[in-house]
Amino acid sequence: IVCAVLSLAMLGAVAWKTGAFRAPQTALVGGPFQLVNQAGKPVDESVLKGKWSVVFFGYTYCPDVCPTTMVEMAQAQERLGAKAKDVQFLFISVDPERDTPAQLTNYLSNDAFPKGTIGLTGTPEQVAAAAKSYRTFYRKVGTGTDYLMDHPTPAYLMNPKGAFARVIPFGIGPDEVVTQISAAMRE
Repeated sequence: IVCAVLSLAMLGAVAWKTGAFRAPQTALVGGPFQLVNQAGKPVDESVLKGKWSVVFFGYTYCPDVCPTTMVEMAQAQERLGAKAKDVQFLFISVDPERDTPAQLTNYLSNDAFPKGTIGLTGTPEQVAAAAKSYRTFYRKVGTGTDYLMDHPTPAYLMNPKGAFARVIPFGIGPDEVVTQISAAMRE
């Protein structure tokens, strides 16, 4: 009996040390934001409620990552089939100086991009607050009108409650995007 008690105590100590008794950690990605959509209407984080949301931070003058991501997401949208009705795409601009609601409307009207994408922008302070909520970064690179924006390449998949589900890495291809979204939907 003494041996069993000591073994149980040691097992408990190991479990405690490895964190087995701690509450699960929740991701710190996502949170409150106040922006405007491409129609100029105020939008907050409640836009994420009710659907799976693929949230991407980019800008309309981006020469490579943003259009590549948007095309990949459109292809994934097509391949999702009936599940596509449960997924929305959000494009949050990190370039509020140039990305007005009208500019977002023009950019997102590209037939190669996901249908129904919600474009969001705001004041520099509002965009900074949204980026902070998603623990993401961006910065202006260069001067003049042809500057670029340094920004993250992955997208964030948020569940229908608006909580973080997973990161969708850049360049994984539309089939893998579908696999990632479908797997999250099953969890």
